[in-house]
Amino acid sequence: MRNRFDEQLAHLNDELTTMGALCEEAINGCVEYLTQGDAAMRDAALEADRQIDQKERDIEQLCMRLLLQQQPVATDLRVISSALKMISDMERIGDQATDITEIVKHIKNSVSDGKTHITEMARATIKMVTDSVESFVKKDISLARSVIGQDDAVDNLFDKVKSELIEAVRGESDSAEVLIDLLMIAKYFERIGDHAENIAEWVIYSITNKRPG
Repeated sequence: MRNRFDEQLAHLNDELTTMGALCEEAINGCVEYLTQGDAAMRDAALEADRQIDQKERDIEQLCMRLLLQQQPVATDLRVISSALKMISDMERIGDQATDITEIVKHIKNSVSDGKTHITEMARATIKMVTDSVESFVKKDISLARSVIGQDDAVDNLFDKVKSELIEAVRGESDSAEVLIDLLMIAKYFERIGDHAENIAEWVIYSITNKRPG
């Protein structure tokens, strides 16, 4: 019985890894659409979000089977409950990547220095998502804690982008609408970082029975 349970837990890890990779694809797609205006990358981001939604349902069902058909001990229960929390955050990451593509439709042909720093934010959030999921699979508390620390860097980048865009609005009134849209995109990336931080906190909880903070 336990061997079967361990096999299903390993499958849960694989499914979470796949969902995390789809989050990376969604973020990458919306960034490439922003910076290159590539409609194919927009479609890739939207498709990744669709698959994320399906993966969330699949993992929910797997977790329910683990809870109902097996006899998980306290540690197992924390792992399963943490996984359910994590997929909720990952589903929101996919949604926010889609929200970014919707904004980019209106500004993809506009040029702004702010895009450079937004791209930097995007790369930082992708790393946070990747590391947070990897920390769960490897049961790596140090990596999870490093993700929490990385969120400060993303927040600092957001503050930098915000300051630059506000200054640009003052000097380029004709581009104000585009600059405000870029600020909204930066805000979405900041939220993605927050979701990755949440995932890392649930990883720590699953191992230690305590959430940081």
